[in-house]
Amino acid sequence: MSELLFKSYEVARGNFVKNVEALEESMVDVQPEGFNNTLHWHVGHVLTVAEQFMFGFPKKSTNLPVNYVEVFGNGTKPADWQGEVPSVQVLVEQLKEQLGRIKEIPVESFDAKLKTPFLGQETFGELTNFAIFHETLHLGQMQAMKRMIKAVQVK
Repeated sequence: MSELLFKSYEVARGNFVKNVEALEESMVDVQPEGFNNTLHWHVGHVLTVAEQFMFGFPKKSTNLPVNYVEVFGNGTKPADWQGEVPSVQVLVEQLKEQLGRIKEIPVESFDAKLKTPFLGQETFGELTNFAIFHETLHLGQMQAMKRMIKAVQVK
């Protein structure tokens, strides 16, 4: 199962990064009507939540700045951003680096039971599968936002 999880993560992350790299700079910080966040936020959110799920960020992982939880964590929004926020380009590089770290996780880890079930997931492998689902869910949101932004820009 672990090889399938690695492959699934690689496919999901590859598509996510490809879509982000294709975004026009003029749209990444636009918040379309009816949406709570921006494309920029989604990129950082996917990175941050994956780090939380896969590496126990911020308590067990120092691969990302601690303030990412305050900027991109659940319940955050760009309207509340203060100070420096990493660019989409920086976040993309961190997404690529993170995938490399994910692929180095020992395969036996995926069978390990979580101390406390999380969102109905009982093993680390199930949590990994949920992280992949989370990433693709946000990619879908981003694609919808991109269409909305383009529609408004055309008018």
